[in-house]
Amino acid sequence: MRPAGVKGAVIRTPNGLSLRFRPRALAVAVLCLAVALGVGVLLIGSGDFPMSPADVVRTLLGNGTPADSLIVNEIRLPRAVAALAVGAALGLAGAIFQSLTRNPLGSPDVLGFTQGAATGVLGVIVLAGGGSAAVAAGAAGGGLLTGALVYAVAGRHGAHGQRLILVGIGVAAILTGVNGYLLTQAKITDAARAVLWLTGSLDGRDWADAAPVLVALAVLGPLVVAGCGRALRMLEMGDDAAHGLGVPIERARLIMLAAAVLLTSLAAAAAGPVSFVALTAPQLARRLTRTPGPNLLPSMCMGAALLAAADWAAQRAFTGHQLPVGVVTGLLGGGYLVWLLVTQRKTGRI
Repeated sequence: MRPAGVKGAVIRTPNGLSLRFRPRALAVAVLCLAVALGVGVLLIGSGDFPMSPADVVRTLLGNGTPADSLIVNEIRLPRAVAALAVGAALGLAGAIFQSLTRNPLGSPDVLGFTQGAATGVLGVIVLAGGGSAAVAAGAAGGGLLTGALVYAVAGRHGAHGQRLILVGIGVAAILTGVNGYLLTQAKITDAARAVLWLTGSLDGRDWADAAPVLVALAVLGPLVVAGCGRALRMLEMGDDAAHGLGVPIERARLIMLAAAVLLTSLAAAAAGPVSFVALTAPQLARRLTRTPGPNLLPSMCMGAALLAAADWAAQRAFTGHQLPVGVVTGLLGGGYLVWLLVTQRKTGRI
């Protein structure tokens, strides 16, 4: 049995395993990935020393001049990879949260997990002055502790739907106050560093910033998309239906929440609390695939494309001045959120 309206194809391996996929969803994922990689090439070619896409690709393949290789591989490639990885992590996390809450407003920004990661990072920066590794650890710790708090307050049977959203909004409000207090206690240099981080920026990102997100995607991506995708689709039908289909409800929900919180936290450690990508990417992916369900792989690829495009726009919006990528995502995502709320109200969902 599967949800009504979900059509797909099945690949069977010689050892008896089978993999079900939806051709349109797979096509959308491939298209979004191609767009993300294309924008990544444009992103690498942008800057004070502009390069054509052909020169960028040639240099990436090892055929560029020493000067081109230095600019591409050492300076610009880490930032582009960080943008793609952070966007993919936020897109995947947003799809999980929206599926678990069964609400298009379910995202780390709304549920308080981004603020929790910010609290962890601010604690590290303000109190300890830590570097990249400490910032990543602080973000992961703060996000996971916030996730545990939200899960405990919502209760085992409330870790979905409206209760989870309301608890998350309350926790987010509390943590916003805590973050403001931490800023008042910081030295002026640490406060300036923290404020830039809170805006969401990819400026100066290197491999040390991108590595934790890449590792998380390599480990959690296959686990979530291939291992838990079916359970997540069944949970969208309701707990009773999922239980009747043999889904271990509490275990699956806990694994999904932990994975989404960890992805959000490490993404925040790499680029700051970039807003609205986790909210927007799953919705756009669902509209393109025209299929129900979490659309995990399309959302992940859509998130990578959105953040890479936002960073490219942030670099080129004003000549001679670069905007933090969080400013661009906030402007575009805020408009999308207003449109989504108006649409939801017209359909009677809120």
